[in-house]
Amino acid sequence: MTHTKTGISPAPADFPVPHTGLVIRLKTPEDDERPVYISGNFNNWATQDRHFQMQKVSEGLYIFQFPQDFQYPEELAYKFTKGDWSDVEIDKYGSRTPNRYTKLKVGVQEEFVERWRHNWLPYKDRFLPKVQILSKEVEIPQLNKKRRVWVLLPHDYQQNSARYPVLYLQDAQNLFNEKSPFGNWEIDKKLAVMAEYGIGNIIIVAIEHGEKERVLEYNVGRTILGQGDGKKYIRFVTDTLKPLIDKTYRTLPDREHTGIGGSSMGGLVSFLAGIMYPEVYGKLMIFSPSLWVIPKIKFSFLDIFDPMQTRIYLYAGANESETMLKEVKKLKKRLLKRKVLKENLEIQVSVNPEGKHNETYWSDEFPKAIEWLFFSDRAGTDDLEDTAKETA
Repeated sequence: MTHTKTGISPAPADFPVPHTGLVIRLKTPEDDERPVYISGNFNNWATQDRHFQMQKVSEGLYIFQFPQDFQYPEELAYKFTKGDWSDVEIDKYGSRTPNRYTKLKVGVQEEFVERWRHNWLPYKDRFLPKVQILSKEVEIPQLNKKRRVWVLLPHDYQQNSARYPVLYLQDAQNLFNEKSPFGNWEIDKKLAVMAEYGIGNIIIVAIEHGEKERVLEYNVGRTILGQGDGKKYIRFVTDTLKPLIDKTYRTLPDREHTGIGGSSMGGLVSFLAGIMYPEVYGKLMIFSPSLWVIPKIKFSFLDIFDPMQTRIYLYAGANESETMLKEVKKLKKRLLKRKVLKENLEIQVSVNPEGKHNETYWSDEFPKAIEWLFFSDRAGTDDLEDTAKETA
């Protein structure tokens, strides 16, 4: 393992060494309003543990004093983050840094961080996914239409024989298109950074929406918007597109490695796809779902839903609408009401207090959702260099 260079110094004038305990003193020339946390082998690499939040002494200077009753491991392994692995320390070139180590239990450990990631960026070109067009005209027999479908393969897909989990995403036009009038999620760039940390090994299937027919295709059943073709669209993704993807690419086709997701109406149709086909989709990425389309949210279909072990990542921005946050929380409550659902569903609700209904905020949430849905089980292995939490 490579050790990050650190220094051991006498007591700094602004913070005397305690009689017992270790003090970590961090300097960083690139500072902002985000707090700094220490994540390590002493707190299961938690990234926003308030017990290990550093005290800001002045601009670019932070300190942390371990409590007197702290149980030190034989060797302390740690990193600094600004509250999430998407905001972890990096070197001056924008590259990941190795873990930091110390065997000190008293005294002052001097540390220095050159730069910080911000929402997983910056990225390196060599880790960008390989973008392909499956076809400009994939047949949708259920709707008697054709549609362009994109596939984003891991950057080293051609250099190995591995099989990968798959996530089907709606609204491809807004996922990585730099010319999108509404902006884009930048999933290609986010996947590049995640790949550098070993948690971006996934195939993304991006399905373009139907332009003027988008709402019609994503609207499931009879709702406030009228009668939609959503059930037919879901059958297309499930019965037609997925078998084609599994035949064409090296996928892990089982439900444990298959997810579906989207935002707004794309989020709603993805959620309902997971409910209708729990034997196919084990991971649901649901951002800002348009639950207002079903205003009374009775979800009577849940009474016949026979769930399997499923992960659902629900995101909402507090500034999206007057009802978005309330509706998402109500959805979670309704999902967990029945005992059988509670036993089989693992739901993560993420709320951005500043979040609005647009691609910028969905872009922020994308890597966090990917990590939790597909890669969080990797945490806790003995070889920390190979775990998502350590390498982030």
